[in-house]
Amino acid sequence: MLTKVAVVATATALSFGVAAPASAEVAAAALPAASMEAVLKAAQIDPRRADSALTPGAKDSVLLVEQALSAKGLLDQQYVDGHFGTSTITAYSSYQKSLGYTGIDASGLPGKTSLEKLGEGRYTVTATVAAGSRLTYHGETMNTRTKAMLVKAEGLLGRQLTITQGSYNPGGVGASAGTHDGGGALDIGVEGMSSATRTDVARKLRQVGFAAWVRTPAQGFAYHIHAIALSDPDLSSGAQHQAGDYYLGYNGLAGRGSDDGPAVSPKLTWEEYQRG
Repeated sequence: MLTKVAVVATATALSFGVAAPASAEVAAAALPAASMEAVLKAAQIDPRRADSALTPGAKDSVLLVEQALSAKGLLDQQYVDGHFGTSTITAYSSYQKSLGYTGIDASGLPGKTSLEKLGEGRYTVTATVAAGSRLTYHGETMNTRTKAMLVKAEGLLGRQLTITQGSYNPGGVGASAGTHDGGGALDIGVEGMSSATRTDVARKLRQVGFAAWVRTPAQGFAYHIHAIALSDPDLSSGAQHQAGDYYLGYNGLAGRGSDDGPAVSPKLTWEEYQRG
C-alpha cells in the first residue's frame, strides 16, 4: 500500500504527464536516518562508561544500528538499548568480519561502508565522517582528516609542529600500546618549549577536535604531546578507548587518572569545530 507521500507524488506526476517515482525510491525516502557522527561518538564513549548511560544525541541512531545487528542474529535483544557498549562493539566487529574486514577495519568502530551495508532497507546514513587517504606530512604518515586538523591547529598557534610519531604505525613504539596502529594518532615533539607553550599546544589541538595530553617523565615518558583525532573512523581500539576516556574526563593512560590537560568546553570533533 502506498504511503500518503507516495500517493501525492504519484498524483502530481500524473498531472504533469511524467512517470511516477518508483516505489523503491519512495520507500528509501521514508527510511529513518542514522547519524554516523552520533554513532561514532557513542562507540568511543559508551564502552568506557562504568554504567549503561547514553551518549547525548546518539540514542536514536544507535538504536537503528543495534536493531539491524539484532536482526542479523549478532546482538541479543537485551542490548538493543541505545547504549553502544562492549556487547554492541563486539557485535559490530562480528558484522565487519562477515564482510571480510580484518585488523582495524574490524575493530567494532563503525565506518561509512559497513554502516550503509548494515542499514540496507532499514535506515539511511547521514552526517558521514571520512578519514580520507593516507599521506605524509611533516615526514610522518597520517590521513587527510588528521592533516587538516593539524594544519588548523598550527594556524591557531602561529607555528609548525614537529611530529615524532604518526598514524598507521603498528608495533612502531612499544610505549604507545597500539594507539598508533590505526589512524588519527600523533605524537608531537616539544623540545625547546616552555611548560606554558606545551599546554597551549595541547589546548589548541583540543579546540580543533583532538584529545591531547602533555606526557611527562613522571608518567614514564619523555616530554611530548600525545593526540588522538576524535571520531576518526580508522582509530585503533587503543586510540578509540583514549578518545572515550577524554570525553569522560580521564587522562588516556592505563590507570585512568583524572584529565591533566587544559580544559576546553565543549569538547568538539573536527566536524563540530568546522560548523562553529
